[in-house]
Amino acid sequence: LLFRGALSSSGCVLSKILRLLLEESKTFPSPPCQASNPLWQSRGSTSVSSGGRFRCPSCRHEVVLDRHGVYGLQRNLLVENIIDIYKQESSRPLHAKAEQQLMCEEHEEEKINIYCLTCEVPTCSMCKVFGAHKDCEVAPLTNIYKRQKGELSDGIAMLVAGNDRIQAIITQMEEICKTIEDNARRQKQHLCLRFDSLYSILEERKKELLQEIGREQEEKVQRVRGLIRQYGDHLEVSSKLVESAIQSMEEPQMALYLQQSKELIKKITDMSKASMSSRPESGYENMDHFSINIDHVAEMLRTIEFQTGESVEKKEKVYYWWMGIDGII
Repeated sequence: LLFRGALSSSGCVLSKILRLLLEESKTFPSPPCQASNPLWQSRGSTSVSSGGRFRCPSCRHEVVLDRHGVYGLQRNLLVENIIDIYKQESSRPLHAKAEQQLMCEEHEEEKINIYCLTCEVPTCSMCKVFGAHKDCEVAPLTNIYKRQKGELSDGIAMLVAGNDRIQAIITQMEEICKTIEDNARRQKQHLCLRFDSLYSILEERKKELLQEIGREQEEKVQRVRGLIRQYGDHLEVSSKLVESAIQSMEEPQMALYLQQSKELIKKITDMSKASMSSRPESGYENMDHFSINIDHVAEMLRTIEFQTGESVEKKEKVYYWWMGIDGII
């Protein structure tokens, strides 16, 4: 882990750590491996509870740790010192390491400290004096850094402000969509109520017209049925009178016959003179006068449109006038 971390860091840090490694190895020599020491192996065979096993990275012998685990191993001052140095180097600011890496490609010992305004690239002083940028206009790297950083900050601020405006517009449009949906739902409900009111008006008017037809139907039927009863009664009396007359003609006694026939002849004469001229006039059963014309109303219903203001009120008044309904509006 130590050397993987060192390799992933800057080259200067790695070089410094390697130099320190050589120096510290002279001051703190690494202790010999104890994995093959019989005394150490005898520690693993004692009755003390084991803290784990691992193979020695040097001799590959398997080592049994005691209850203290890795904390029971002998300290390696060299490795501890290198780890402390690496931690100190890693704790430094990132921009300090980045500045150490900015070395000129053509002049490896020269740091990049100026900016070529002509070529718009960072470079070193040697490139300006003897190199490819000797005829170019240059400026201190810090000045260009601050200027471009300010421009980038301004650009970021502009983008953030623009994003805020766009977000505000999006929010406003979402509110508009919500308002449109609410208004449309309210208008749909209002339209359904208006048509339901129209349906109820049509149903009420239909009911009134049907009742009017029913009243005349009842009157005519009652009159005809009265005439039927009247003619039936006359027919019944006439039939009984005919039956009595026939029985009287069969009477063998002339004196008795003459006594009965006189009264029968009078009744027959009165019955014949009875007037039975009361009957329904021609076409009495006709009900065609109850027909209505709704073509103009149907045409008006087909031309219903969305309108506002006085045109709606005027059109509704005309419709209700055609339907014969007052006091609706």
